[in-house]
Amino acid sequence: MAAKLRKGDKVVVLAGKDKGKQGEITTVMPSAGKAVVEGVNVAIRHQRQTQTSQGGRVSKALPIDLSNLSLMDANGKATRVGFRFEDGKKVRFAKTTGDVI
Repeated sequence: MAAKLRKGDKVVVLAGKDKGKQGEITTVMPSAGKAVVEGVNVAIRHQRQTQTSQGGRVSKALPIDLSNLSLMDANGKATRVGFRFEDGKKVRFAKTTGDVI
C-alpha cells in the first residue's frame, strides 16, 4: 500500500496534547505506524557530558501515531489524501483542493 504521509510533508496534529500544532515530518516508521514531527510531542531527555558535546537537558521530538496526523493543504488546513493516476504514474492529491502533492 502506498504511503499517505511521507518524510518532508507538512502535517497538522488532530488529537492529543499537541492538537492543532503544525510541523514537518522528519522520519516515518511504517512498521510501527508512527512518525516523528519536528516541534511536536517534545520531551526533555538528559544527556551525559562527553569530550565532544556539552551535557544537559536536550529537547527531543518523540514519535506520534500516524492516525493523529493529517496532511496540510495549500490553504493551511487539514486534508485527507487520495491517489489517482496521471500520465501513467500514481500520485497523491489533497481531497479538499484536488491539488497534486
